[in-house]
Amino acid sequence: MLTLLLISSKDSSRVNHNLKFDDAIGVVLKHEGGYVNDKNDPGGETRYGISKRAYPDLDIKNLTVSQATEIYKKDYWLKGKVDKIPPKLRLIYFDMVVNMGKKRAVKILQTAINNKGVATTVDGGIGPQTLNNLRKAKLEPERLRAYRVKYYGDLVNRKPSLERYYYGWYRRAIAT
Repeated sequence: MLTLLLISSKDSSRVNHNLKFDDAIGVVLKHEGGYVNDKNDPGGETRYGISKRAYPDLDIKNLTVSQATEIYKKDYWLKGKVDKIPPKLRLIYFDMVVNMGKKRAVKILQTAINNKGVATTVDGGIGPQTLNNLRKAKLEPERLRAYRVKYYGDLVNRKPSLERYYYGWYRRAIAT
């Protein structure tokens, strides 16, 4: 069983209080890297984090940074309502949406809100209740990172074959 070590960062210099998509996309692209076709990776064939599984009609191998950026803006930033999230949480949340999907990212966000004492339905939907409760909860970036790392640990415990990716997920989670 994987044992979790959670590190809380008090480095407030990492918080960009005016974070916009153009700021966040560079961080996400750096995490996602270039072309990968790892048969053991649940994402399968990817380039810049865009997967063949999610975009079966797209030529992943020849995907450009510009095309990936457009996909991230339309299908992740806008659909994930990232601009509605408090600025101090935007990068973490956006990176979660990219890395694990919107529904799972929202469920982790909702769980963290609940554990701040603000009752929130954990349904994976980023609607008015979740957004209002997020503001009420005054959720700290460190808390959201901790619940993200917890998710990865729980995932590895359910699927031990994914443990080879845990350290990378952990580093990514605490870096954003």
